[in-house]
Amino acid sequence: MPTAKARKRRKRAAQRMPSSMIVEAQSAVTLPPPQTPNSEAAPSASALQLRTRIALAMVLAIMTFALYYPVIHHPFSNYDDGEYVVQNDRIHRGVNWTTARWALTSIEHANWHPVTWLSHALDWQLFGPLAGGHHFTSQLLHVLNVTLLFLFLTGVTRSKARSLVVAALFALHPINVESVAWIAERKNVLCTFFFLLALLAYARYARRPNIRRYLLVALLFALGLASKPMVVTFPFVLLLLDYWPLRRIEGWSQPSADFPAQQFSAGKLLVEKLPLIALSAADSLITLIAQHKAEAIRTAAKFPLHLRIENAIFSTATYLWKVIWPARLAVLYPYPGGGVAAWRLLTAAVVLIGISAWAWRLRARHSYLIVGWLWFLGMLVPVIGLIQVGDQGMADRYAYLPLVGIFLGVGWGIFDLLENMGKQWRWIAGVVGAVVLAILAGLSRRQIGFWQTNFDLWVHTAAVTQNNVSAYDVAGSELLLRAMNKGLNYSGEAQVYFQKALEINPNDSEALMNTGGDLQAHGKFAEALQKYKLALQHVDDNFLKAQILSDIGSAYEQMGDFATAREYYHQGLLVSPSPDNTSFIGYARTFTDEKIASLAVTLAKRPTAKGYFQMGRLQDAGGYTSAAKISYQRAIELDPSLQAARVALDRDSKSKR
Repeated sequence: MPTAKARKRRKRAAQRMPSSMIVEAQSAVTLPPPQTPNSEAAPSASALQLRTRIALAMVLAIMTFALYYPVIHHPFSNYDDGEYVVQNDRIHRGVNWTTARWALTSIEHANWHPVTWLSHALDWQLFGPLAGGHHFTSQLLHVLNVTLLFLFLTGVTRSKARSLVVAALFALHPINVESVAWIAERKNVLCTFFFLLALLAYARYARRPNIRRYLLVALLFALGLASKPMVVTFPFVLLLLDYWPLRRIEGWSQPSADFPAQQFSAGKLLVEKLPLIALSAADSLITLIAQHKAEAIRTAAKFPLHLRIENAIFSTATYLWKVIWPARLAVLYPYPGGGVAAWRLLTAAVVLIGISAWAWRLRARHSYLIVGWLWFLGMLVPVIGLIQVGDQGMADRYAYLPLVGIFLGVGWGIFDLLENMGKQWRWIAGVVGAVVLAILAGLSRRQIGFWQTNFDLWVHTAAVTQNNVSAYDVAGSELLLRAMNKGLNYSGEAQVYFQKALEINPNDSEALMNTGGDLQAHGKFAEALQKYKLALQHVDDNFLKAQILSDIGSAYEQMGDFATAREYYHQGLLVSPSPDNTSFIGYARTFTDEKIASLAVTLAKRPTAKGYFQMGRLQDAGGYTSAAKISYQRAIELDPSLQAARVALDRDSKSKR
């Protein structure tokens, strides 16, 4: 027990101690808190918050799944699904070490995306050629993306209502249909999945930074890059989130009350992102190499810089307009080759500059506006067309991730406006909001319906865009394919679409080729060759060039000029030397045709049973089954005892059933 003298010394020291130190000393005393009813209510309130978040996430997931349910009944599309999945032998091997090695080194289709390839391979292993299974995976990924977005926003802002609005807009807006309903665009929903997982991991890292949590962020980001290079701007997005809502930048704002995280200087946070920026740079370099190798990057001669800048400005503003008025959505928007009209370009520039100035002016009071706006602009940079890949002017799929920034601004902005309004106006706003979401869901369901058949998809695309040569070409090709499945080599209905394409562009190689095919099917070989050779002058795609060369070879083959036919077939092989290429088959067939023609001359002079039997075998080898059947019948007529001819005739009859 302390002595009286010791107690006096402590009392004098306490009198000299500042009051703040006394408070700190008292707070350091570890005494059990008094038991009150509120102290027991805190854990249950936290549990209730968690249950509410989970319940709302489940509602979002069910709503999104129900909206996109029809896609599981859709077929593969004729827009890249064949090359990515249906006709891709490497994908058909399923997931194994051979497929993994190929996926990691492949830069086919002008991209390096091994995770996407493995995703398709796994689907084929599970579902085979059943398109519904492949659609289900894309649908599931979109559902997960909606859920992850909601969980991330509620986790860093504690605002369930605002986060719900943002996630609902992302789930239901029709501009996102293309990314979900198109199997070949699996890479978009897949990279977004890893992007959002990386955001969740980053939020966890920001609360308590350590190397393990940082490595998890980097790993998830790398998986996103390996799904699609669209997410190269991820480090840029993290810097925006450091500003708001995480408020990690020292001196720029007070720490967030909703997200407790230590603040650092802006320079230190930038240095923190350098390893992620290095991943972005490496992936960008690989992508450029892949696109150059595939000759996917369009030259300045075809798309001059001033046209690309004009299109970038106009398409950025158009994405915004489609958020407000999501009509006339298409799978392919033609590039404005003649440039954008001056009044359109000026309007777009004024809108973009005006929004930028407005968001910057309100950055202190409404930080989410500048963050959402820069999210949108920044994430569009890789796909805005300053480096033009492909012939599209813009694409709905490019807006899938960038528009999250716009939805963020809308969701938070609505609630900020409602804070200054009465309860009655809030109810009205709630009803209006529900109606808007219902309308968006209805428009999305309608847009999903256009993907039900390839013909519907491309006819709709032609109807809602201007001068869309590709849409008319593909719609006509789909009708021609239907006719060929019925045993016909031509389709008058298909020619209507090819002629519309030629009215827009008289040098359109695909329409010229198909018009030549129609003429060839009607026996007009000279006119068909004229169309084919004109198409050959303007074609810039090797696959299409090989097809045109094969068609020219076929026309000469039917005319009996086998040497010239072989020459064109051989050129087709040099352009596209695939073993199942029509040029390869045609080249081999010309030798058989030549023998058939020679034997036909002999049989015309001296018909024999053995001669007709030999003719039938040659015709069978050349794929002329109907003609072979006639030859076998003629052989039996000349020699009823020729058993080999009867067996061959019976075999052909059975195979035709």
